[in-house]
Amino acid sequence: MNTTIYDVAREAGVSMATVSRVVNGNPNVKPSTRKKVLEAIERLGYRPNAVARGLASKKTTTVGVIIPDIASIFFAELARGIEDIATMYKYNIILCNSDQNKEKEIHLLNTLLGKQVDGIVFMGGKITEEHVEEFKKSPVPIVMAATVDMNEEIPSVNIDYQQAVYDAVEHLLKSGHDSVAMVTGPLEDPINGYHKFTGFRKAMEDAGKKVDEKQIFVGDYTYDSGIEAVETFLESGNMPTAIFVGTDEMALGVIHGAQDKGLTVPGDLEVIGFDNTRLATMVRPTLSTVVQPMYDIGAVAMRLLTKLMNKEKVEENTVVLPHRIQFRNTTKNNDQ
Repeated sequence: MNTTIYDVAREAGVSMATVSRVVNGNPNVKPSTRKKVLEAIERLGYRPNAVARGLASKKTTTVGVIIPDIASIFFAELARGIEDIATMYKYNIILCNSDQNKEKEIHLLNTLLGKQVDGIVFMGGKITEEHVEEFKKSPVPIVMAATVDMNEEIPSVNIDYQQAVYDAVEHLLKSGHDSVAMVTGPLEDPINGYHKFTGFRKAMEDAGKKVDEKQIFVGDYTYDSGIEAVETFLESGNMPTAIFVGTDEMALGVIHGAQDKGLTVPGDLEVIGFDNTRLATMVRPTLSTVVQPMYDIGAVAMRLLTKLMNKEKVEENTVVLPHRIQFRNTTKNNDQ
């Protein structure tokens, strides 16, 4: 059986209220009494129940983190940033894998609230009106990391995705490419779809080029969808000379799909990805990609959440971090 606060009180010869004060760091306990209680806790191996303590203090020092895919290199780096800052501020983490499924995301949100967490960091894909309504109803603060709702009502930490894609596509156009295509996620996804597509379209239009729907391939973020994109472009007779790809994983599929068809990268096809995960340096040729500071996004999101949880002054609920392009060997004119 688990040791209870009653067992500790009996062992130390004090009241349960005194044990509670010692456990919660209340200074109004005599040093000799505190010593007796701590020794009893050590002998009995007592571990205070965070939720039970939270009923009195209204805090459990626990934060929920909802992540779309725990196996993803991208989200693992984000989670590392969250955890490091949580540890710094003495918060514990409950990590939940949502499989980027809306029903599961809502279920996990309510499960975490039922566990009396002090706040939640949410990472996901498409943010629906139902998500936003649930977030607004939450009794504890919620911060989104690497995603955003369309009206930017919920606190979030991101980069300027539209500008980042604009910069990448502008580079390809300035390198002399007349035919630039895009491989993206579903357009209803505010990050990997809508904002990135908007950046692509604006760069093309500013260069005086029309955006043809045949230049856009909507994938599902996977390596296989990158391969499928190349096959689709070839079969339609609209194979571009340069492709911007919305994630590094899909970009690897594009590179290998092109190579499988006898094309050389960057000779016949230049490719720029997005995220700068470890995959970018594992592929050959190494991938030029937009650097999204995953660790920093997670760390800043957690710090923003600590401020909201502790009702500290927050200058801005929507935080935008800087981005850059890391040029490697899938592009040629890297000195622009």
